[in-house]
Amino acid sequence: MRSSATTSADDEAEDAPVEGEFDPDSPLQPDAGGRNRKRAVLAVLPFLSIGLLTVVFLLQWGLEPLWAFAILPPILFCSLLAYMVFSTDFLEDRT
Repeated sequence: MRSSATTSADDEAEDAPVEGEFDPDSPLQPDAGGRNRKRAVLAVLPFLSIGLLTVVFLLQWGLEPLWAFAILPPILFCSLLAYMVFSTDFLEDRT
């Protein structure tokens, strides 16, 4: 019978997560190169799609194409900026 004071390497190995096993308590780990591209794409994709759908809606609404495409550069710039922030964990130390 083991006491609580004696632990073996087998007990510690049983508690450690297996390689490739999902651990819900661990934070998102970055992919190769210290970047988390998947998380960045998942975070930016809804906003980018809403912006592009707005451009398509404005074109179908009958507005001049120049005005519809005038809002396209800010949409793309903000999406690119958000992608860079999420992929590099720029705000990691502030949360």
